[in-house]
Amino acid sequence: MTVRVLLTGANGYIGMRLLPLLLEAGHEVHCVVRSRDRFALEHDPDRGLHVHQADLLEPLEGADLPRQLDAAYYLVHSLATSGGDFAALEAQAARAFSEYLGATGARQVIYLGGLGDEGNLSRHLGSRRHVEAVLREGRVPVTVLRAGIIVGSGSASFEIIRDLVEKLPVMVAPRWLRSRTQPIAVRDALGYLLDVLGDARAFGETFDIGGPEVLTYQTMLLRFAEVRGLRRWIVPVPVLTPRLSSYWLYFVTSTSYTLARNLVESMTVDVVARDERIKAIAPRTLIPYDEAVRLAFQRIEQQSVVSSWTDAVVSSRSDLELDALVQVPRQGVYEDTRRAALNDPADVVLERLWRIGGAQGWYHAQWLWGLRGLLDRLVGGTGLRRGRRHPSELRPGDALDFWRVLVANRERGRLLLYAEMRLPGEAWLEFELEPSDDGAPRLRQTATFRPRGLAGRAYWWLVTPLHALVFGGLLRDLVGRPGR
Repeated sequence: MTVRVLLTGANGYIGMRLLPLLLEAGHEVHCVVRSRDRFALEHDPDRGLHVHQADLLEPLEGADLPRQLDAAYYLVHSLATSGGDFAALEAQAARAFSEYLGATGARQVIYLGGLGDEGNLSRHLGSRRHVEAVLREGRVPVTVLRAGIIVGSGSASFEIIRDLVEKLPVMVAPRWLRSRTQPIAVRDALGYLLDVLGDARAFGETFDIGGPEVLTYQTMLLRFAEVRGLRRWIVPVPVLTPRLSSYWLYFVTSTSYTLARNLVESMTVDVVARDERIKAIAPRTLIPYDEAVRLAFQRIEQQSVVSSWTDAVVSSRSDLELDALVQVPRQGVYEDTRRAALNDPADVVLERLWRIGGAQGWYHAQWLWGLRGLLDRLVGGTGLRRGRRHPSELRPGDALDFWRVLVANRERGRLLLYAEMRLPGEAWLEFELEPSDDGAPRLRQTATFRPRGLAGRAYWWLVTPLHALVFGGLLRDLVGRPGR
């Protein structure tokens, strides 16, 4: 039976994986995104896919949202938000959503929350629990699925564990590594989300979902290493506070400090399923932890990671809307514009450009890019370690090292990046194919900087001598060296 489903968080880690499963099941899916330009899929009613633009922190009365629904998924949360008021914002968004949904005729809302015992919750888990309460105040029955760590390619917890295991032969063991959790494979989490849809037995109920094993974080690290064929040692440390643990996690892994802090706070308590009632509604053979890790690496090796936590991370400049940054300012800015004729065919140059960053690197003066990434991390920025979602594909909204992709139009030959590093101002880096005076194609590369105060102006003039080396060399490598 076709169900009209509203999917919030459609461009988030879980939402992007749930969407194709809902379409394959024959449902009519209405995706809610803050910006259509940052959503990878097009409006396609013939396939049952509808795309709506709305901001849950803004009034929804005039928003482009469906008025008749059967069910909805609420997959919105702010784990990586840097502001201290994220709990209030989460509650505000949930309340606006609940009020809107009450007028649509929907019979069910499904919410993915977090495991944890009442009275012993981190700020992040406490906020998720409060969102549950806000949703329950509405007219539509709520089905809550509470999960701990989700193991899958691209998930925040998976990538952090991977960083720790693959980079550190010897690891210190803060006290929270002895906390217990019940990791669940992303395939099983998605299966449960699908299974409860439209099932009246799940209306108004809360279910704990977890994998078949209860493990400590230390055990998870060691078994991850075994799956990868690595020998690792963990050294106990008598005192390592959550704050120090957050800094340690931030500097060692690819996470942001805010995300590291929220994760560590959640890891200091046990997050284990307390009942198995979900099995009566959705019986399934659960994937063990080791197998979940192997499956995740199969996705990575096949270059088929559907979504990554970095795609959903809010910009460190969260007071700015990315949509407003697509048009690069021309007033009150400094510019470094360079042009070069193509020495290689245009499709080869574009392929090279679309592979920039991540494991490929930045082609020229990579040590300077690495140094800039290190300096950024030292002042609390993202650094280079976020990498990229896919080695050869880019789409608006993707994280690309310490940049965010705003425009990735391969047909036009245009790539526009916005800097998410810590800067005394705002920065854009744009590449575009254009014809030269004789009609032959050339590549234009423009670095734009809008300074903030005297510090911003001083910064620009300080780094200007390096532009010829960094940007000049990058452009030459992109267009192809003569005779190469």
